[in-house]
Amino acid sequence: MQKYLSILALAIVFALPLQAQKFMTKTAHIWFVSQTAMEKIEAHNNQGTTILDTQTGDVVFQVLMKGFQFEKSLMQEHFNEKYVESDKFPKAVFKGKITNLSEIKFSQPGTYKARVTGEMNLHGVTKPLSTEGTIEVKNGKLIVKAKFTVALADYSIVVPAAVRETISKTIDINVDATYDLMPTP
Repeated sequence: MQKYLSILALAIVFALPLQAQKFMTKTAHIWFVSQTAMEKIEAHNNQGTTILDTQTGDVVFQVLMKGFQFEKSLMQEHFNEKYVESDKFPKAVFKGKITNLSEIKFSQPGTYKARVTGEMNLHGVTKPLSTEGTIEVKNGKLIVKAKFTVALADYSIVVPAAVRETISKTIDINVDATYDLMPTP
């Protein structure tokens, strides 16, 4: 009898990752690039918080705006004070859903295309956002990558005339998040 209970306990332990639902990380790497003929501006944030529910496809990303690090401290100061107004709008949030969830095999190693649709709130403005990315299942981890472009004007971010030639009207945003295949409590 004890042998059967041991086998049942092992089966449950090994089945947990297959039925895992919600995964979380607080170390998602989110960075953006503004590229013009005059200047390339890039900022990185390694403190993105994200939750992924593999059963429903729900996904949430949140990043504190003051967490973005620039090469030049003056750029960082202008970003926080003049453009995204970090004291007034401290974070950016994306809430969405993987729309092709049935095509992603979270229990099988491989790289899967993921389509995500939802809404992003940035600078106090919420807009619909859809993008494609990848989810790689590898070595007990989910590695999520995506890239999309946003127009500053869509989020009421105003660039002063004096620097319009150095800041792109559209910004490329990159997301790289790694989740351990152990469900959150």
